[in-house]
Amino acid sequence: MSSSSSSSVKSVGADREERNWKDLPRDVLCTIFQKLGAIETLTRAQHVCSVWRTISKDPLLWCTIDMSNSGDMDLQLGIICSRAIDYSCGHLLRINIEHFGTDDLLRHITDSTNRLQCLRLARCCRITDKGLCDVAKKLPQLEELDISISNLTKDSLEVIGRCCPLLKSLKFNMESYGRAHIECNEEAFAIAGTMPGLHHLQLFGNKLTNDGLLAILDGCPQLESLDLRQCFNVILGGSLSKRCSEQIKDLRIPYNPTDEYSCEAEIDYGSLDEDYPSRFSDMDSLSDDNYEFSGGSDFSEFDDFNDFWKF
Repeated sequence: MSSSSSSSVKSVGADREERNWKDLPRDVLCTIFQKLGAIETLTRAQHVCSVWRTISKDPLLWCTIDMSNSGDMDLQLGIICSRAIDYSCGHLLRINIEHFGTDDLLRHITDSTNRLQCLRLARCCRITDKGLCDVAKKLPQLEELDISISNLTKDSLEVIGRCCPLLKSLKFNMESYGRAHIECNEEAFAIAGTMPGLHHLQLFGNKLTNDGLLAILDGCPQLESLDLRQCFNVILGGSLSKRCSEQIKDLRIPYNPTDEYSCEAEIDYGSLDEDYPSRFSDMDSLSDDNYEFSGGSDFSEFDDFNDFWKF
């Protein structure tokens, strides 16, 4: 190889070495950080160099904070999340603090912004009715809420309904229970009485009865999708089935499959059949009335709803 060729190769190699990660355009680095997610950005990426650290504090990078986890992480997620909230400088619109949320962290979120549109508090057993009720007035822009598998009650639902008039999507799921005779319509009545603008509602494993379902149908006239899987006190048939088929575009009924559901959904169908043998025959009456339900379908036809639950 000639000396000129050799020097050219060396020059190209030198140029490549100089193109290190910190020299990437800012918008490219922001895209990388978004792909990494909040935890990786705050625990790893921002420590690479001063340039990365500066970019990691860009408020627009923290409009969405997804701190979803399996619940068994050793990281101090509350501290890390608080830092991300501070970096957002009031631009925060969507946040997921599943598993580790507390009243204090929820208060920090609502003290930092009143623009929040999407809040996911699933499995946050350290968030109390009082904690959520205390901050509800600071959520006037809230459109989507997930408070599944928690200690929250109708009290929180009523306050959220009154303070969040823009609420369109609600998840209030419970761990499934084994026997259908435990009945409670408190949550259903709270939703029906305070959330007329709901478009999407998921009540997996709820103890509501037909009375609760009727109240929801009356109180939430804009409802498009309704998930009643494992709500075994709801007995669909006759005029109620017809009402649901006419009003709800996407309905999941109590015995629909739960394969994709993320929470435990174990049920003793044998005991249900023994104690309430008429319930399966009631389901059979649906076909007798020839009412069509979207039953096994998912919520994918509603893009905004689907995007939220995927976060």
